[in-house]
Amino acid sequence: MIKNYYFKGISLIEILVIFAGLGLLVAIVMPQFYNIRKNQVLKSAVGDVLSTVNKARSRTLASMNSSTYGVHFQSDKVIIFKGTIFSALDVNNETINIFSPASITNVTLGGVSDVVGDLYFNRIYGTPSTTGTVTISTGSSSKILTINQSGNISSN
Repeated sequence: MIKNYYFKGISLIEILVIFAGLGLLVAIVMPQFYNIRKNQVLKSAVGDVLSTVNKARSRTLASMNSSTYGVHFQSDKVIIFKGTIFSALDVNNETINIFSPASITNVTLGGVSDVVGDLYFNRIYGTPSTTGTVTISTGSSSKILTINQSGNISSN
């Protein structure tokens, strides 16, 4: 009587080859996922800023609470404020946060370039107090939002 012994299972070399293949796959794919995430965060931040400026303009044109509204830009947030002068202590301010790695890196309004800036809208025509650009960056890529004389905002 001859017995055939078959070894069942996986050898150590086969396990090492599988882990090496998975490690190589992860090393190739993970940077791409990081870039996709950064681009998505940038798109989200651009959308948030666009909608915030449009919201302030709409509130002004609707004469909500018989007031004008404006937008205050900071590196990590955009704030809708009531009136023509921004006050950080006003309880009516509406804050929209910009999430990392995206941030507002440059605000150029009325020829003045800074990381912080304010603009408000005319109650009758909806025109902004000043025109200019807002740059949102994630380090490697950026978008420039342009606020024109009619109060419309667009991105490149």
